[in-house]
Amino acid sequence: MYCTGLLFLEVNLWFKEDVSIITMAGKTLGFWGKLIGWAGFLFLFYALMVAYIEGTGELISDLTKELSGIHLAPWIGSVAVSLIFGAMVLLGTWAVDWFNRIFMLGLIVSYALLVSTGFKHVDTSLLKHSDWSLAYLVIPAMIISFGYHNLIPTLKTYLEGDVGRLKKVIFWGSAIPLVIYVLWEALILGLVPEETFRHALYQGDMATRALTDAIGQGWVAQTAQSFAFFAIITSFLGVALSFVDFLADGFGIKKDLKGKLFLCALVVAIPLLFALIYPKLFLLALSYAGSFGAVSLFGILPAAMVWAGRYRQKMVGEQIVPGGKPVLIAVIAISLLIMALQLIQDI
Repeated sequence: MYCTGLLFLEVNLWFKEDVSIITMAGKTLGFWGKLIGWAGFLFLFYALMVAYIEGTGELISDLTKELSGIHLAPWIGSVAVSLIFGAMVLLGTWAVDWFNRIFMLGLIVSYALLVSTGFKHVDTSLLKHSDWSLAYLVIPAMIISFGYHNLIPTLKTYLEGDVGRLKKVIFWGSAIPLVIYVLWEALILGLVPEETFRHALYQGDMATRALTDAIGQGWVAQTAQSFAFFAIITSFLGVALSFVDFLADGFGIKKDLKGKLFLCALVVAIPLLFALIYPKLFLLALSYAGSFGAVSLFGILPAAMVWAGRYRQKMVGEQIVPGGKPVLIAVIAISLLIMALQLIQDI
């Protein structure tokens, strides 16, 4: 994902003006590239919205039960989240910005508490277990976790096309989350036995539900659920806001009150409907978002655009990713392999 991020940057730097993923794909690959960009973007963002809405509903249900003893149906939490945070998106960037700062503070505090207190309870013997036959199952979620590529055009404008600084941003924007994720994995895998994870997987439950089942209701479990809630909500707001902007630009919809109501309905109501009709979609939606949406949009597309720009259109600019055609072929081959693994799993 770091490699494809740099490929994406290389393409974006070919254009002086501000261009989106769709424009980049259209100008380098023509009609079919633009079509892939549209399809990949819509599939990815709708799958993510379904996952976020369903996931927050489940977390709210679990937190309500632990804090008050009241069993709240997950669909109630999903509806509440859609209405409340959909309204924030309707209010615009300023509202999302300020509320997101509050939620980011909650995310940081809950993560710090989780790491500082949770590691005291880690059973190191649990970390010695491995089953590589299941390793491929996590690849889609990993792709999603490092899917920041749609922000690169905005970063290029913000940093005024400074290639050196942009390379550093992409490197540290990949490395810092990697460290955070590894610590999270070490903590959860050191607290939850394998059998509990398998049960949660078959039930379609989140890792926080498996953690609660393993250690019972307590400080660590509540902190983990709070961290997961803030992580999903901050992602929800960012994805929803950028999705609204994408659809407004793509369909030429004016962002007045009527237009924004229609756009928010497209962005929030459709995923909410899927989450209500088909519950327990969190893991499945993330898998499909990663293996098809993100892989096509952030894997195949950047490599294909660089190939077309470098070797067919002779675009002028710095070759950021070395290795020439073999590296591009490898990126596309790995992307197709991930898609194939998902299809084999489904079959």
